[in-house]
Amino acid sequence: MIPVEIGVHSPRVVHFSEENNEEWLRNLLDLVENLRDKATIKVAAYQQRVSRYYNKRVNPRPLREGDLVLCNAAIADPIGTRGKLATNWEGPYKVKRVLKSGTFKL
Repeated sequence: MIPVEIGVHSPRVVHFSEENNEEWLRNLLDLVENLRDKATIKVAAYQQRVSRYYNKRVNPRPLREGDLVLCNAAIADPIGTRGKLATNWEGPYKVKRVLKSGTFKL
């Protein structure tokens, strides 16, 4: 069987003109900032929805004196001398005192 090519062009190819294309590209460049702003707004709205969904299902549990906790090793070593294969958490530590909400003496 011999393959047959059909010479039907798309409307985009039929109506193409160099002047209109350049004008369309210039208009598109003007709209890029607007499109970027819309995308930023959509991302922020999506993040808010995800945050609300997550926070609905989280049960906050206040820490009290005597509770055992783990300490984030990255916070304990701010200059980053640990390396990537080091453990992410240190502990367990016992909470000695609650200073403020979210601040504890271990």
